[in-house]
Amino acid sequence: MKRIGLAASAALLLLPLTACGGSAVAGDGSTVTVTVGYQSKTINTVTAGTLLRSLGYFEKDLDALHDGHTYKVVWQDYATGAPITAQMTAGKIDIGSMGDFPLLINAARGKQLGRPTHLVSVTGYNLRGGLNTIVTAPSSKLASLTDLKGKKVSTSIGSAADGTLVRALQRAGIDPNQGIEKLNQQPAVGASALTAGSADALSQFVAWPGLLTYQGRAKALYDGAQLNLPTFHGVTAREDFAKRSPAVLEAFLKAQAQATGYLNTHPVAAAEKVANATGLPAEVVYLYNGAHGISTFAPAVKPQLVSALKQDVSVLKAAKLTGDVDVDSFVDDQYVKKALGASYAEQLAAAPPAAASEAWPKGAEETRAFKSPAGLLRYVAAHRDGIRAAYVPDATTGTLWFADKAVWVADGDQLLPFVAPATAQAYTSAHGGARVITYADALERAA
Repeated sequence: MKRIGLAASAALLLLPLTACGGSAVAGDGSTVTVTVGYQSKTINTVTAGTLLRSLGYFEKDLDALHDGHTYKVVWQDYATGAPITAQMTAGKIDIGSMGDFPLLINAARGKQLGRPTHLVSVTGYNLRGGLNTIVTAPSSKLASLTDLKGKKVSTSIGSAADGTLVRALQRAGIDPNQGIEKLNQQPAVGASALTAGSADALSQFVAWPGLLTYQGRAKALYDGAQLNLPTFHGVTAREDFAKRSPAVLEAFLKAQAQATGYLNTHPVAAAEKVANATGLPAEVVYLYNGAHGISTFAPAVKPQLVSALKQDVSVLKAAKLTGDVDVDSFVDDQYVKKALGASYAEQLAAAPPAAASEAWPKGAEETRAFKSPAGLLRYVAAHRDGIRAAYVPDATTGTLWFADKAVWVADGDQLLPFVAPATAQAYTSAHGGARVITYADALERAA
């Protein structure tokens, strides 16, 4: 956890050296520096950040421009979207990636400061909102959102995770401003607070909930997909940069599309690359970015995501983080349309892959998919010492989760997994005879 804070601090210290003026032509007029802000630990942005950087596609596509310039790409890593916005509006970052709520703040700050920015593509998304999760300590007695009343909940105000917390509490009949004690903390700080017991729950974005759960430091309380509202991360670019260097921006978006293709074609290898670059466990990266992961990656700006962005404005206004945001003028997909060409329409129409259970055998370069959670359980039961990770989709939301961390329900011959206890309880209440069982019991029943 300390490495995250140190990385962010180091990046800030380097700004005067590496981010002076963002995209700039050197004195001899031949070298152009392009500065990209990204979030290595926010693995929903890897096709515009961590994975893209490791693959080198952007640099290759810039070299292919053959426009008389030599290009230098400076990659700056941050823990959240806020400092990226600050550097963009100061003219020191040209292209950045961040979540939907930070994107709106990016739009508002850019307009306010006379440095307008635009959403130019999408990285990863989940149409139901499964990228955000509320977790508690493993030993916590909290079992539902209503149990959070009067409790200390850590989140990052202005983030998509905070938006999930606010909306979830409102649906549960709890005033998000007075019904809980909200702690505004960076993800790493909030994770430490949860572990230390100074926070009762943590609402955070990818990959923090999965990471803490995998490490045995948290368990899920609320699956963001229960909101059934899209959440996503995207790429934003300064308007002046886009107008001055459209070919450079298009090269970035082509490279992003290439990285997306690599991730979709080689999900295990991509997870390993991101893990090597970030220090995150590959098993956690794959939970979100795998073949049937929580996140779907495609650069196209889907209408459902733009509509969700408009709905997000009211949450930020209520928190007094922005005023009105003209989402339609903020969204500018002309560059990604040109970069993707004929495939853009196909991507707009494409649906996310169907949910499926997966097992990742030790030493394997591919995972095995199963038609049902019971099929996965049978395989795991027969290969107990040979499984690196096993994943199952929530029976009601489709959100992928670790099989050994899921809440299991036996309903006759069916074995059904759930991310959170409340959704499992809702199912058993509606289905006579169904009951919650342990993971070990589920394995025995399947075997």
